Amino acid sequence: MENYNQTSTDFILLGLFPPSRIGLLFFILIVLIFLMALFGNLSMIILILLDTHLHTPMYFLLSQLSLMDLNYISTIVPKMASNYLSGNKSISFIGCGVQSFFFLTLAGGEGLLLASMAYDRYVAICFPLHYAIRMSKRLCVLMIMGSWIMGSINSCAHTAYILHIPYCQSRAINHFFCDVPAMVNLACMDTWVYEYTVFVSTTLYLMFPFIGIACSYGRVLHAICRMQSTEGRKKAYSTCSTHLTVVTFYYAPFVYTYLRPRSLRSPTEDKILAVFYTILTPMLNPIIYSLRNKEVIGALRRLIQRIQSVKM
Repeated sequence: MENYNQTSTDFILLGLFPPSRIGLLFFILIVLIFLMALFGNLSMIILILLDTHLHTPMYFLLSQLSLMDLNYISTIVPKMASNYLSGNKSISFIGCGVQSFFFLTLAGGEGLLLASMAYDRYVAICFPLHYAIRMSKRLCVLMIMGSWIMGSINSCAHTAYILHIPYCQSRAINHFFCDVPAMVNLACMDTWVYEYTVFVSTTLYLMFPFIGIACSYGRVLHAICRMQSTEGRKKAYSTCSTHLTVVTFYYAPFVYTYLRPRSLRSPTEDKILAVFYTILTPMLNPIIYSLRNKEVIGALRRLIQRIQSVKM
């Protein structure tokens, strides 16, 4: 482990990959996942933008989820890959702050956006006749803007703190990105008050939205069981199970990581769990939403037909 004195402005990211053939295989796998995430999320955004059948609140929210995931994974993986290929594990003080800011903004924003998507499905299934009123375009835009703004406000507070605390001689962050709890471990001061604010932020941005999502889907499942139409029941189950899969992959490792006391955390476990919500989830979201959604598949077929007709 390299030590940096207090006058240095650089941090060292110890990374995810061990210096061996297994590390190289993991690196190749992560890069492939990154490329799949870029292609999948970009394709979803373009498809929703071009197909008028998908110009509904549900797909507008989904396009924002893809945009967040696209930025999310791009904040983490390129720097991690660059460090591995160059052998230089350093990241500048400002660069670490910028990465931390975007990570926290997108993490908090996505948590709130997933709650908005759950509310959209709750209204669509439990109050179908009032859907256009309760889920208007104005409300949809407010939900999206609120997710981005609230995520940014939370991120500003945490980033400002980590950029102003004194660090000890070692500047080696035992993680593959500038994760706030991993950086706080290097501080030369008592940080128990700040750790409490991390707990509060996690509760507000992850636990409360998750509880809201659970309550929404409890009502939704109750409504689905009372449906007369078998086709409608199947469609509702498909949509809800898709969203619940995404929510579980995102919230579970995030909440488990950030709500544990420092004494119960281990760097290796934190890095493994972080792979789920920073790398795997952005790749899986477009796959889950496209393969299990007939409307998205239909839109993709129409787009392919349009491209073929233009060539002919």
